[in-house]
Amino acid sequence: MIPKSDNQFSKKITLQAIWATGFANPKARVAVFHIVEVLGIKQGRPAKGKDARVDSLLILGAAAGAFLLAGFVKGVIGLGLPTVAIGLLGLLMTPAQAAAILVVPSLVTNIWQFVIGDDLLALVRRMWPMLIGVCVGTLIGATLLPRDNSGQSTIWLGLALALYAGLGLLKIHFSVPPRAEIWLGLLMGMATGAITVVTGIFVLPGTPYVQALQFERDRMVQALGLSFTVSTITLAAALTYAGEIHATVAGPSLVALGAALIGMWLGQFVRGNVRNETFRLCFFLGLLLLGAHLALRGLI
Repeated sequence: MIPKSDNQFSKKITLQAIWATGFANPKARVAVFHIVEVLGIKQGRPAKGKDARVDSLLILGAAAGAFLLAGFVKGVIGLGLPTVAIGLLGLLMTPAQAAAILVVPSLVTNIWQFVIGDDLLALVRRMWPMLIGVCVGTLIGATLLPRDNSGQSTIWLGLALALYAGLGLLKIHFSVPPRAEIWLGLLMGMATGAITVVTGIFVLPGTPYVQALQFERDRMVQALGLSFTVSTITLAAALTYAGEIHATVAGPSLVALGAALIGMWLGQFVRGNVRNETFRLCFFLGLLLLGAHLALRGLI
């Protein structure tokens, strides 16, 4: 029998660990899910202070509103759906529940973001080193890197992203010479995959690298969609292996998917009707807000 005080302490540490990692739960950390199940933090089961089932009308309505906004943000700047959605849904459910609902909308919207552009094969041929690096980095991170239970890595990740956004707002640009795209793309992909496993966030250093490839705005958004698709698939595989995908999230996931697609369509419409300078401003402001959110989340 575990004393009540010890049980509460374990529950607090487990919640902090899940929140710090977003939805990165690689198979090497399956034990964490066993702890989660013991504490009753499971899809379709109430958690203390958040007693609505994930398939209740309240959660369905909240998922629709959260993913409508998250999809709009993604449609405008090409990223931000996981952060906005989990940030809002986290008010009503545990981060693990929100992450499970997120998988399908995130994957579908990333695929859509990638396939709506032209000449897909040419984009894959240019970005293949980074894509392979993401897979390799995810594997390395899942098997070798320690889990961040303190949230420190998320804080530093947010600060780095905010710094990059600040440089962008000051019009300090970076570029990658064509001769360096193979080896640098592989390294950036590996770093992105490893950081994704530890923190659950796949925007660094992948997003700055893609932006440094000097794509025009719609092509850059398409390239981000390709990168995020690969990252989402690897994380979804880890979640599935760890047993964190349950049938109870099917309803909320479908509602979230529909709302995200509508929001993304609206966001793309807005992006298609703004000037390049306005898009650049929105893009870096979005990164700045995302970085600030990650840094603050790590402190809570």
